[in-house]
Amino acid sequence: MISLAVRDIQHSWAKFVLTGLGLGLLIGVTLTMAGVYRGMVDDAQALLSNSGADLWVVQKDTQGPYAEASSLKDDVVRSVAAMPGVAMAANITYFTMQVKALGGKEARAMVVGIEPGAAGLPGQPSHLLAGRHLTRSHYEAVADIKTGLALGDKVEVRRHTYEVVGLTRRMVSSGGDPMIFIPIKDAQEAQFLKDNDAIVNDRARTAANPAFNRPAVPGLLDAVQNLQTSSRNVNAVLVRVAEGWESERVAEPIRRWKHLNVFTRADMEDILIEKLIATSAKQIGMFLAILALVSAAIVAFIIYTMTLGKIREIAVLKLIGTRNITIASMILQQALGLGVIGFVVGKVSATFWAPVFPKFVLLLTGDAVVGFAATLLICALASTLAIRVALRVDPAQAIS
Repeated sequence: MISLAVRDIQHSWAKFVLTGLGLGLLIGVTLTMAGVYRGMVDDAQALLSNSGADLWVVQKDTQGPYAEASSLKDDVVRSVAAMPGVAMAANITYFTMQVKALGGKEARAMVVGIEPGAAGLPGQPSHLLAGRHLTRSHYEAVADIKTGLALGDKVEVRRHTYEVVGLTRRMVSSGGDPMIFIPIKDAQEAQFLKDNDAIVNDRARTAANPAFNRPAVPGLLDAVQNLQTSSRNVNAVLVRVAEGWESERVAEPIRRWKHLNVFTRADMEDILIEKLIATSAKQIGMFLAILALVSAAIVAFIIYTMTLGKIREIAVLKLIGTRNITIASMILQQALGLGVIGFVVGKVSATFWAPVFPKFVLLLTGDAVVGFAATLLICALASTLAIRVALRVDPAQAIS
């Protein structure tokens, strides 16, 4: 039974191998798309793990700071740090922008504002590959190596230039953008900074408002204008829970008494994975279904044409008394062999080209096992058309 399938494959091996290569490329794309989704989930989990936080305190009625905009005053951190069960609390800002190195190199990055000289606080880079942490309050940066920056490079963020003093790895946003850490005062200014023309226009509007430009109160106008050009806002307060305390037990009093939203690690995973990347996951799922249908169609067509090409041989087999199960097994083995070749080619291809992708592609062994089983199942189902044709062959065609 096995020799029949092998001999038939040897007779048309070129068509069989080329079909296996084409099917393999489709399977490679399928595995890569599954890896893209796994990479998105891993980026989201890496973002939460690298923050070092157990709780995220954000603006009330928002799901910030990653899925929605959130704005808090930076003095909120003091009242949060005084709550029972809070071991550490730190302000943090996040915003995504196109940063440019002085050499002309550009990168899409998430700029993160942190407290300099406070290693160990939530939000700090967890580990450095080279260099050091931020120690000055201005004009220093720690960058992920995915930005393409090196130690000593100068990078522009809004109006100011920062020197890269440290490098880290796998510090990414939920969308896979690498992070650049700068002092929080600079980040506050950069995130909420207005351009010069807007500042001039706002000052003119304020000066024209009699409520802010009272002759009897000479310092009022200056105070209001200074308030308009300064920012004391942050996006979130990251909290690390004291040992022996449960996250939800610490979060509830903050929600109740501080009138803020507080998310635990489980809540934040639900926001990032189940909501933020849900649409991307559905789109990837649709592409996987389409690729599976295309693969099944290719296998069915090739096996069917190979079967039509040996109708007389199948009739001879039936004439000499070969059972239908033997003929069906020969065709099924050819389809499964095609699937095995295609999967090997696809797995090797996906492994080689995955590191070239701009976003992180995570190829899991479990996904490969499921993909292999799905490939064999699709090939088996695709062979049923050819098997039906073969079983309907009249033995008399062997002598016609």
